[in-house]
Amino acid sequence: MKIDSSLMFDPARVAGMASQLEEAGFDGAYTFEGQSDPFITVAAAAMNTERMALMTSIAVAFSRNPMNLAYLGNDLQNLSEGRFILGLGAQVKAHIERRFSMPWSKPAARMREMVQAVRTIWGCWQTGDKLKFEGEFYHHTLMSPVFAPEPNKYGPPKIYLAGVGPLMTEVAAEVGDGYFLHPFNTALSTDELSLAAITRGLDKSGKSRADYEVSAQVITATGLDEESMQTAIASARNQIAFYASTPAYLPVLQCHGWESLQADANQMMRAGKWTQLNDLIDDDILNTFAVVGTPAEVAQKIAARYRGKVERISPVVYQPDVALLAELRCQISSAVN
Repeated sequence: MKIDSSLMFDPARVAGMASQLEEAGFDGAYTFEGQSDPFITVAAAAMNTERMALMTSIAVAFSRNPMNLAYLGNDLQNLSEGRFILGLGAQVKAHIERRFSMPWSKPAARMREMVQAVRTIWGCWQTGDKLKFEGEFYHHTLMSPVFAPEPNKYGPPKIYLAGVGPLMTEVAAEVGDGYFLHPFNTALSTDELSLAAITRGLDKSGKSRADYEVSAQVITATGLDEESMQTAIASARNQIAFYASTPAYLPVLQCHGWESLQADANQMMRAGKWTQLNDLIDDDILNTFAVVGTPAEVAQKIAARYRGKVERISPVVYQPDVALLAELRCQISSAVN
C-alpha cells in the first residue's frame, strides 16, 4: 500500500515541505483546492521533488472547462516528468453557482463528459488527429497547430475522481483511473457505498479492479505529545461536523442511522455557531469517522479499516508537522505492508 501526505500550504511554503516529505519516504503528495490554486501548488512541489507522485485532491472540476484542465494537466505532467495525477471533484451546487459563477446540472453526467473531453483533447495533441468532441455539456472542435502542444513524452496524466454519492462514484470507476475516497468515510460506508459503486462502475467499463486504484483519505487525530493530541482531536471533531452539515454527504450518515446530525450541524452553521459544532460530535461518532491515538495506534486502526481494500492511504492531519508525518508514515508502513 502506498502512503501519501497532504500539501495543504500556500505555494510559498510548499517547496520546502514537499522535499521534506519526499525525504521522509512518502510515495505521493496531494494538494487541495482551499485557499490556494492546487495547480500552482503542484507546480511548486514538482520543481523541488524527483520521485513522489503529485496530485490534486481535489481540483474543482466544474469551476473550469475541459480545455483549461487539458493544458494544466499536460504542463504539470511535463514539469513533474510524468509524476502528475489530475484529481477532480464536483464540489457542491452552492459553491459552483455562487462562488465560481459557473453552471451546475447533472453532476455525474457532466463529470463523465468532462473526463471524456479532456482525454479527447489529449488524444488530439498526442496523435495530431482533428479535434472533435461534441457532447451535451462541452463542445471542442477547434485546435489550430499554433495552440497544440507537442506530444507529451510521458504520456497523458492519469485522472482520479472523488465522489460520495453512488452515481458519481460509479462514474469515477467507469471513466477514471482511480478514486479518491472522501475523508468523510467510515468502515461501513466504504464497503456499502463506495466500493460497491466502484464495482458497478468497473463492470460498466469492462475494467478490472486490478487496473484501478483507490486512494483513501482518513481523518487522523494524532500527536507526539498530549497537548498536540488534544488539539488534533478538537480539529477532527470540527471537520467531521463541517462535513456532516453538507446535504450531499447525508448517505454516509444514513449508513449509521445518524441522519439527524446533518440537520443539526447545518442549522448551527447557518446560525454562525461555529464554536459549538464540536459539541455535536461525541466519542462514538469521532471514532467511527476518524482514527484517534498515538501514531502507532492510528496506524493499526488504518490497517484494520483499509488493508486489502485500497491501494493508497492518505492520513489527513490538520496540524501538519514533518516530524509527526514522518513517524506516522513509518508506523503505517509497518502496519499495512
